[in-house]
Amino acid sequence: MQNQGQIGIYFHWPFCLSKCPYCDFNVHIANEIDHARWADAYIKSLKYYERLTRGRIVRSIFFGGGTPSLMAPETVEKVIDAVRSLWPCVNDMEVTLEANPTSIEGAKFEAFRLSGVNRVSMGVQSFYDEDLKFLGRTHSASQAHDAIKIARDVFERYSFDLIYARPHQTIEQWREELGEALALSGGHMSLYQLTIERNTPFYFDYKQKRFSMPKEELAADFYEVTQEVMSEAGMPAYEVSNHCVSGMESEHNLIYWRYGDYIGIGPGAHGRLTLGDGYKYAIREHHAPSIWLDRVEAMEGVGDDEKAGAHPFEKLAKEDAALECLMMGLRVSEGLSLSRLEAVLDAEWESFLDLDKVKALSSEGMAVLDEEAKRLTLSTQGLMRLNALVPYVLK
Repeated sequence: MQNQGQIGIYFHWPFCLSKCPYCDFNVHIANEIDHARWADAYIKSLKYYERLTRGRIVRSIFFGGGTPSLMAPETVEKVIDAVRSLWPCVNDMEVTLEANPTSIEGAKFEAFRLSGVNRVSMGVQSFYDEDLKFLGRTHSASQAHDAIKIARDVFERYSFDLIYARPHQTIEQWREELGEALALSGGHMSLYQLTIERNTPFYFDYKQKRFSMPKEELAADFYEVTQEVMSEAGMPAYEVSNHCVSGMESEHNLIYWRYGDYIGIGPGAHGRLTLGDGYKYAIREHHAPSIWLDRVEAMEGVGDDEKAGAHPFEKLAKEDAALECLMMGLRVSEGLSLSRLEAVLDAEWESFLDLDKVKALSSEGMAVLDEEAKRLTLSTQGLMRLNALVPYVLK
């Protein structure tokens, strides 16, 4: 379990060469980017957040986006160096950078390693060219193979994402693709079921019936086959969509799922910080890159009236924070620490969860309640019904 004194830091790089039609992230297309200006803004934000988290220890850094592998390695190095100068960091601090498997980005992997990155996460999404085209990806299956091989040579730890339950995809095709992925795996993979998000081109196309999605029963079959194949390969799910061999978990993502504290820096980034009054605060940075940059650059100091590039912090009621803790904790195979829930709630967990309903789920094979260890864990069947089970167990 993460030490409560440890925190993660997330940097959002909002730029991509193009936007995938299924993506609803804060992504922008820009012809010219002033990398030095962005490095200065990130570092200025870091200095602000250091004042709020003085005495904490940094466990992980994560560069997400967008496409952070489009960043200049010098920018990445400056930011990592700034983190190390402002906070004490664990000796084995995880520093992850997201990348797309194009030849241009793959060629920069060695430079990123020298800048301080020690883990790369690649958005492969598929090993079939036709499906990559449908998903709006700018790389080919061959480039994906090449990028993974480069990552394997450069980094001790690497991961890649795949999307399944794609239109017209069969269960057998997915089994074959998983086999191909396992042969290239570095011990960690993120496997996501394709979902149609509002305000995306896919949402419009889906509503116009330009493609169809698998029925609910088939989607469930995809999920179950994923669990079966990955478990047999020694890479069971340690979270709903993340699989690894023991010891290869993403330290940064575990901070989220264990409801630890993390700083979010960059346009649209989110953070969760426990401040001096003992309350958890939800922090959201300004969405538009130009507004975020202007606000950070206009900040003259780091006084209490300054919020760097963020909106006013939202103080979470204990019950709201406990609900977030519950939702996140039940996603992981290790389950929810009820002691952690009590610390967030500042009350006994039975005052928040209905014990009879929790025991009913246990009797139906949906959950396991270990009262002695104070831990609640969902089974595979329970995880498939996570969104429905959470409101069910609340008092």
